[in-house]
Amino acid sequence: MSNILIVDDERQILEILSSYLKKEGYHVSTAEDGTQALEYASTYPIDLMILDLMLPDMTGEDVCREIRKTSRVPILMLTAKSGEADRITGLEIGADDYIIKPFSPRELVARVRAILRRAGEYQVLSDLIRIGEIEISLRERSVTKKGIALELTSNEFRLLTTLVRHPGRTWTREELVEEVLGMDFIGSDRTIDTHIKNLRQKIEDDPKQPEYIKTVYGLGYRFDNPTRNGR
Repeated sequence: MSNILIVDDERQILEILSSYLKKEGYHVSTAEDGTQALEYASTYPIDLMILDLMLPDMTGEDVCREIRKTSRVPILMLTAKSGEADRITGLEIGADDYIIKPFSPRELVARVRAILRRAGEYQVLSDLIRIGEIEISLRERSVTKKGIALELTSNEFRLLTTLVRHPGRTWTREELVEEVLGMDFIGSDRTIDTHIKNLRQKIEDDPKQPEYIKTVYGLGYRFDNPTRNGR
């Protein structure tokens, strides 16, 4: 399943595009400025980036240039600039396609499908996630810590990859049941607590004081990056 990063400082656009793309079966992550986008792209695998040109901290063109120094991930630019020169500039610095605001979300989804079809051979290049001492291979469905292989069940692997694709996001038990066990699962959402407990036993140095999988009391769980937090 393709992982798409949307970069835009307009929350309404993030919510609308996320909703449409998730309905199509894509994993969706978001960033509201260029710094967040570059940090995410350097840590997590991305199959396509939807990039607004007007961001609060740097231009989308600058983000594109930085991405292109190390990655060939497809980039679809969102722009309010309709001039031919602006579109040519975007393509010359490495964008794969562009769409002009305002746009139809359905058209954007169609563009995403087309770009991913054309760039299919590149999607396998970014199958590794490295966070702290943990490395996850999406292609091999394997997890190591400090170079030592961890034996995870299929549900534990799905739970871990769901959490790490959205660092800092708080997931409710109901959301994790739907993502990991499927909408047809019949049983208590507390089943997730058991999977979290078992997963912590395998990836945490001290499961009672977890660094990676944090409990958000009264809400659910979130995944933190100890390295990013300075530990």
